[in-house]
Amino acid sequence: MSTEERLIDLEIRLSRQDDLVDTLNTQVYRQQKKIDELEALCTAMAQRLRELAVTAAQRQPVMDERPPHY
Repeated sequence: MSTEERLIDLEIRLSRQDDLVDTLNTQVYRQQKKIDELEALCTAMAQRLRELAVTAAQRQPVMDERPPHY
C-alpha cells in the first residue's frame, strides 16, 4: 500500500469517525433532555405526594357518622 493510499484510507476513517462523534453527541443531547424532563416529573410527583400526605394527615376520622343509606 502506497503512502498516498494510506493517507486516503486515514482520511476516510477520520471522516467516518467525525460522523460517528456527531451522531453520538446528538444522541447524548437527546438523552440528557429526556433525563431532565423525567427528573422534573419525579420532582413534581414527589411534591404532590407530600401534599397528599399532609392533607390525609389533617383529616379527622369520622367515627359516629351514619352511612349515607340511612
